Amino acid sequence: MSNKPWIVDDELRARIEPLLPAWPERSPGPRPVDDRLCLQGILFVLYTGIAWHQLPPELGFGSGQTCWRRLGRWQKAGVFEVLHRLLLAELNAARLIDWTRACVDASHVRAKKGVRRPVRRRSTAARPAASTT
Repeated sequence: MSNKPWIVDDELRARIEPLLPAWPERSPGPRPVDDRLCLQGILFVLYTGIAWHQLPPELGFGSGQTCWRRLGRWQKAGVFEVLHRLLLAELNAARLIDWTRACVDASHVRAKKGVRRPVRRRSTAARPAASTT
């Protein structure tokens, strides 16, 4: 493993590449930055915490805006969700996940039944303050 965690090795590239949406045969503008380089740019920004516009061009990952757009395109195509599920299944099959320490967060799990009856809502209108005398 590289001492630079944003470098995508051949094994990771082989896992991710089939999940990436294809580019249109004829797209306007300059030739797009290679997906591997763009992914490395995305990982660099996420790892270092810099702003997208601060991605150094000399690294060869493309501009920060290019990487940001590619991240949005891949997110919209569901690339990361599918990759996450594949990796979880692989780790689970190898018995490398301790499910006793798993936590379900309601912000990520859809409530299919929903609320059966309307919930009483608290008023946000102004009320007189309690007397302190």
